[in-house]
Amino acid sequence: MLLWWGVGLLALATALGALVVFAYPETPGFDRWWNEMIAAARADGMVDFALVLNWIGGGWVAIFAVPLLTIIALVLARRWRAAAFAALCFAASAGAVQLLKLLFGRARPDDMLVASDYGSFPSGHTANAATIALVVWVLFPRVWTAILGVLWVLAMALSRTFLSVHWASDTLGGALVGAGVVLVLAAWLLPWVRQPRSEVAAPIG
Repeated sequence: MLLWWGVGLLALATALGALVVFAYPETPGFDRWWNEMIAAARADGMVDFALVLNWIGGGWVAIFAVPLLTIIALVLARRWRAAAFAALCFAASAGAVQLLKLLFGRARPDDMLVASDYGSFPSGHTANAATIALVVWVLFPRVWTAILGVLWVLAMALSRTFLSVHWASDTLGGALVGAGVVLVLAAWLLPWVRQPRSEVAAPIG
């Protein structure tokens, strides 16, 4: 079940990218409307909030600091298999995002408030947020981890449009990619991750 959900989300993200890039070369109406509405309603507090999330969700913090802290915390908790799973999810999600960026090469909004890299679709910040949220939920499946994960992804997605660095559909694509990668890898590795230490240490024969 996890595998099919994961593959479905990745397929949906790819289809969304093809739709907004090839079917609507002038940018879909919803994306333009959302960008204009956010720009008109933008306030200093919104921008400050978005700039904080821009720093947390991108650059060396997102690529190195957050994954390393997550992995170290799991290792210290003596959950090295969970740490390996998390590391693989972070790497695979980042790779999938870059692949789709190169595939679609979508132009970003013209009124960006911060500099950003090549390719608007999908949002790497939102994909990273979804990856973190799904990794935490898969390893610690609780109602509160699900709620916090959803709020974190929504906050990151909104922050990207506050800064006009992404179209709204880019953030949806990023969330689909991040979640899809984790679910695919969970379908493959979760039985191994959850295997009791006693079974691993048990003698053979």
